[in-house]
Amino acid sequence: MTLSNESILIVNNLSAVFPDGSSGLHALYNISFEVPAEQFVCVLGPSACGKSTLLRIISGLLSPTEGEIIFNKTIVNEPQPGVGLVFQDANLMPWRTVIQNITLPLELQGVSIDQSKEQAFALLDLVGLSDFADWLPQDLSGGMAQRVAIARSLIHDPDLLLLDEPFGALDALTREQMGAELLRIWAVRRKTVIMVTHSISEALFLADRVLVLTPQPGKLRLDMKVNLPRPRREEMRYESGFTKLARELREAIG
Repeated sequence: MTLSNESILIVNNLSAVFPDGSSGLHALYNISFEVPAEQFVCVLGPSACGKSTLLRIISGLLSPTEGEIIFNKTIVNEPQPGVGLVFQDANLMPWRTVIQNITLPLELQGVSIDQSKEQAFALLDLVGLSDFADWLPQDLSGGMAQRVAIARSLIHDPDLLLLDEPFGALDALTREQMGAELLRIWAVRRKTVIMVTHSISEALFLADRVLVLTPQPGKLRLDMKVNLPRPRREEMRYESGFTKLARELREAIG
């Protein structure tokens, strides 16, 4: 596959098989796509279709059985410093304060405390948590904890942000609020984002583009461009253009 000038990420003929008896578990099969810089992509599909596996291979946490990942013109064989990753569980260290959780990646890189805190406070302001720097994770709501996790993933200024069902554990109202918050953060930082979700409405509300995977083994069934105007408004979820796209995605998922 030829690397286009504006593509930050290439997924090239990707397959993943895990040991499982004699034949192995086929998680992904022959997936290819490109992602331009600053694009927001959502990945949809039925449970166990390989969505999370795809994200972990892109991040360098897992190796593909076949194919390759090219990120910033480099083949990915291990975790990349230019990639941020947020899971469904915020995974905050309970004994560290909010500000200490956010600064942790820079501390591990040997960045000075003063410089780390300066960057962390700027991110706290970005995610709307400036007044909670000294709070412990146990005192945060689920949505607040995920904001901290997003801030921590941005502390090293990644080019690519991978989100694996980051709002899956939240109630419906908080999930919608966090979606709007994520769009606000994305509009400011303009990172390239790939986000796994089970929600068709969430995918359409957030993304420039939605990829739909088939049941296991996950193949790329649909690559849909979301031609909805930005900035996105909550009212759009009930408009005819939105519902038409939602129907098309539902049919693709099956």
